[in-house]
Amino acid sequence: MEYRRLGRTDLNVSLICLGTMTWGQQNTEADGHAQMDYALDRGINFFDTAELYSIPPRAETQGSTERIIGSWFKARGNRDKVILASKVVGRSENTWFRDNGSPAELSRAQIEEAVNKSLKRLQTDYIDLYQIHWPDRPMPWGSNPTIFQHQQADSHPIQETLEIMRDLVKAGKIRHLGLSNESAWGAMTFLKAAEADPSLPRVQSIQNAYNLLNRTYEVALAEVSMNEGVGLLAYSPLAQGYLTGKYLDGARPAGARTTLFKRGQRYETPGAEPAIRKYVALAREFDLDPAQMAIAFANSRPFVAATIIGATSMEQLKADIGSIDVRITPELEERIDAVHLQHCNPCP
Repeated sequence: MEYRRLGRTDLNVSLICLGTMTWGQQNTEADGHAQMDYALDRGINFFDTAELYSIPPRAETQGSTERIIGSWFKARGNRDKVILASKVVGRSENTWFRDNGSPAELSRAQIEEAVNKSLKRLQTDYIDLYQIHWPDRPMPWGSNPTIFQHQQADSHPIQETLEIMRDLVKAGKIRHLGLSNESAWGAMTFLKAAEADPSLPRVQSIQNAYNLLNRTYEVALAEVSMNEGVGLLAYSPLAQGYLTGKYLDGARPAGARTTLFKRGQRYETPGAEPAIRKYVALAREFDLDPAQMAIAFANSRPFVAATIIGATSMEQLKADIGSIDVRITPELEERIDAVHLQHCNPCP
């Protein structure tokens, strides 16, 4: 396993991060425990979760993934071997996150409630990386959309959010702060505020979608990552499984996420399938598994701190982790870029 520094912290995280959002719906507690056992044995020391999970979001399953991780910590007694990341939801009309039934927002009371409940479910005293799952301010669909539409609505100031996070760090409940589904403007606003007031926590990571169908992170945020020391935690490196080719020609394999939940619209845009066909064919031409090539591409980017994988079977998990041994050669990268120029970011 390869390890990279998380932002400007003293933490070195595995390049492959274990994503957990299927635990509690597609996967049982036993499945989650088995995946964590295998991942840790393969050198993965970085797990990512959220108060929102499992996915798709539902009141009856909210928090289930954190509870599964917590029961594993208790059973194994190995909290110290894991760098744990979780998230607080941004502004949402969903009312099941908070005890008083209020819509979610990043107020002090709601953030404090969220972190305390996460700590209880996770059966731990601290979270290594606490991320804002999406901004409190309104955002277009996708953090770096291919089509931008400005929106305005009420939101809590970023300065206020940082002050709340500072107090959580002082209390020992969280160690570091991260962003998710964030834009270049948002990231730099957080960073500038912490630079102006050193008492505020500095953002250490940005968790955004990044894959062969959506390289919009490279447009502005990659430069932020490289110059500011804020690594990308790349989620959806397989574009929700579409880059494996399993959904081509309208196929819907039994048990697959899109088959079960019909939530794949992000990767069903008019330009998506022609691009997927070319990437799958390219992988096979180079005698590579399409999934491993896609994950290896994310792994190979210098602005990536970790690539978040998610699997619903041990077979998938082993293949995804195996991507660490796949090298994106200069020739392969040139061919990937050629497809990208023909089918540039078809998915938001």
